[in-house]
Amino acid sequence: MHTLSQLKSGELSGIHRLTLSENLTTFPLEILSLADSLEILDLSNNKLASLPQELIKLHKLKIIFASNNHFETLPEVLGQCPNLEMIGFKSNKINHVPERSLPPKLRWLILTDNQISELPDSLGERPRLQKLALAGNCLTHLPQTLVQSTNLELVRISANQLAECPAQLLSLPKLAWFAFSGNPFSRSDANIPSVPEIPSSSFTLQNVLGQGASGVISKAQWNQYQATFPDDIAVKVFKGEVTSDGYPKDELQACLKVGNHPNLIKSLAQVNEDGYLALIMNLIPPHYNNLGLPPCFQSCTRDTFPADFTLSIEQIDKIVAQMEDVFTHLHLNQVCHGDLYAHNTLFNDQANIIVGDFGAATMYHMLNAEQQQQIKQIERRALHHFIDDLLSICTEEDKLNKKFRQLKQLITPTLMTH
Repeated sequence: MHTLSQLKSGELSGIHRLTLSENLTTFPLEILSLADSLEILDLSNNKLASLPQELIKLHKLKIIFASNNHFETLPEVLGQCPNLEMIGFKSNKINHVPERSLPPKLRWLILTDNQISELPDSLGERPRLQKLALAGNCLTHLPQTLVQSTNLELVRISANQLAECPAQLLSLPKLAWFAFSGNPFSRSDANIPSVPEIPSSSFTLQNVLGQGASGVISKAQWNQYQATFPDDIAVKVFKGEVTSDGYPKDELQACLKVGNHPNLIKSLAQVNEDGYLALIMNLIPPHYNNLGLPPCFQSCTRDTFPADFTLSIEQIDKIVAQMEDVFTHLHLNQVCHGDLYAHNTLFNDQANIIVGDFGAATMYHMLNAEQQQQIKQIERRALHHFIDDLLSICTEEDKLNKKFRQLKQLITPTLMTH
């Protein structure tokens, strides 16, 4: 985090990334003095409602964040920034996205949690677009031009007002991670399997184990002995608001519909009180660790890994077999995970895995047979990217192994368009 006084004094000259959060109501023009170096500008958590035309002087700017501000219109000046690739305007009051507000090199657009009911046709005319986050808006339809978005790989359209499953997305050749719950077309009257409801007073939360877009997972202990539940439990308390993936209640329903599987965290009970939604789960043993790290700005949609982290082909083969079994189980239950990634997978020294984070999961049993098959094909691409990412960290010696070649041949037809 930087300060306005540092900026004005010239102390920040030559920096590549600037983060300012000081309840700003106007854009500090001193930022323009960084034009020869600034690539990432983060103005989130201010009170801005507009950007000046002078923004185009930041000729090296690649990424701009302005979440949690007061914008009602996505600024048109963004479309004139020649090297701008990533735009993040989450949680504003945006209800208008002008045709000319989208820059020509756009790869990554985040407009989650706004008030957008319509998007411009120009969205489908940005050939480099890979990642599109639109959850928590008022969209009733998507531009037909998105059929041209042949590089689009990740889409979040949950928690909108879409009456029909957008056909222009289902046939895209690279779409692999897709979340669409919480729309009229994806609502379900089906009887979803349940788990017992218990009061939140039954347990006490202890240390935080992890957190994501939809909630916080903590270790917990029972306040009194429970004969029907294991002693060791974890509790995910949902945030109760729209997230980048959709509504927490949809995540809970998808978890329950999937049911039990050896490589999934077992759901034990739920809390469904006013203002308090939680899922009680088996506690994962402490010797499990994250298999990967989330994508970075450069990789956009693909996982990253710690430096020097490698896996043997035997470990990869075992992990892949388990993930393929998880994939089969998910789709037998007509649930699309939407976020099949190494960073959402835990593993131990024996290469046993546990797949988690159902924030982007969507039930799809209400779709017609053709649409269901398309959804399954979309997620199969994610599975093949998962395999490809693991093969990228295989030991050099094992890259000569027959099993390595077999796995590469398995996924090559899917990834040839990548």
